[in-house]
Amino acid sequence: MPNFEDLLAAAYKSDLVLSRRLQKNGGLSEREALTQVLLQAAGDKSLGELLLQRRQIQLNTAHKLDMRRQAKAAAFARKKLEKQPDASAWQAWFDGSTHPNPGKMGIGGVLKSPDGQTIRISFAAGHGNSSEGEYLALIAVLQEAVRLQPEKLQVYGDSQIVINDISLTGSSGARGLEHYCVQARQLIAQLKTVSLTWVPRHKNMEADALSQQAAKTGAA
Repeated sequence: MPNFEDLLAAAYKSDLVLSRRLQKNGGLSEREALTQVLLQAAGDKSLGELLLQRRQIQLNTAHKLDMRRQAKAAAFARKKLEKQPDASAWQAWFDGSTHPNPGKMGIGGVLKSPDGQTIRISFAAGHGNSSEGEYLALIAVLQEAVRLQPEKLQVYGDSQIVINDISLTGSSGARGLEHYCVQARQLIAQLKTVSLTWVPRHKNMEADALSQQAAKTGAA
């Protein structure tokens, strides 16, 4: 006769509910009530066969869950690896600020080489809105990259409008920004390998500070 722990391990929640009801109404022990419920669930099979079947189902379910967890962990690891900067590539950040919006525009950009060389860009860019400022900042970074001609360039910005515009194949850009999109793409075409990635503002602080400074002071 199976022990009580084996019965509990094989019981479904519905079995436990029925056994508690049977125990209360029939004056049976917990073990007796659960045994009766499982015997009824077994039908023409023996109790041992039912327990073996359910144990196999549990093992199969646990295996599937484990495989899903492993697949999820592997996908997370791949995604995390993809986000890591390429140590052999130049890294660049861009940001445009306006005070107010629309208003005086300031451009900020940072380019860093694999060996630690850093180039900073900061200048006032007339009047416009925030999206125009962001585009002009990207263009300024790309112009400097064209001059440098790095083998690889990874560009980061916190403007989803600009990143999405450049990334959408066949689109000429958001309304009113089309000519900026064309200019940026023409510059990218002059570079060997370029990737653009959106980052939250707190990961774009240096370019943001340079653009804010330029917008407020008008310093070149």
